[in-house]
Amino acid sequence: MTMKPSEKVNFISDWIKDYINNMPNRAQSLVIGISGGIDSSVSSTLSAMTGLKTIVLSMPIKQKSHQHDLSLKHQEWLVKKFKNVEAQTINLDQLFSAFSSSLSKFYNEHGMANSRARLRMTTLYQVAAANKGIVVGTGNKVEDFGVGFYTKYGDGGVDISPIGDCNKTEVWELGKELGVLNEIIEAAPTDGLWDDGRTDEGQLGLKYNELEEAMNNPNSPNRATYETIRKQNLHKMAPIPVCKIPN
Repeated sequence: MTMKPSEKVNFISDWIKDYINNMPNRAQSLVIGISGGIDSSVSSTLSAMTGLKTIVLSMPIKQKSHQHDLSLKHQEWLVKKFKNVEAQTINLDQLFSAFSSSLSKFYNEHGMANSRARLRMTTLYQVAAANKGIVVGTGNKVEDFGVGFYTKYGDGGVDISPIGDCNKTEVWELGKELGVLNEIIEAAPTDGLWDDGRTDEGQLGLKYNELEEAMNNPNSPNRATYETIRKQNLHKMAPIPVCKIPN
């Protein structure tokens, strides 16, 4: 029997709390990056629901103003709703500028886009270290385990993945259940890593409901496109190849 959104909300929040309580060295905080998108908004709200100290970080790097504004609005909404939430904005523009300048001989547009995600990951882990915390992931099922639409060692570098078994359409449902701002629910999903503000669905070439259908249906008319994207990104989802020395 499929869980209702209200049941999923409580199940996931309880799962996060149980994970913390069962850690050998119990973490004292949850640290999560928010972008103004639905995935991070839902994940951060579910984290806040645990009652544990939850630190939400907005980390703009050459960010489009409407994306950053949504991130700040979500921060404000969380802080009003939950007393255990601490919101911080850490501007990484200067850091990224120095990074890209130092590596100008090795410039590559796709590489620099991924480097933004990796600088954010490094920031999250530094904040987590300073607060005896763990980093909470924001990836959903179709992105993390279907087409591999994330940055290896960037937004893919996390300690726990609370919505990793939820498809994107389910995440939207959870957002509505949680009362996440309508502006965020209705915004076109974007990874925020490109200067031109390209959307996720524009990069993938399929809408999320089409991707999900293709992931679950071998006879889908979009299956070939899905398989092509997945094949390109399998290296992210598979274990790191290890050279095994024979006995």
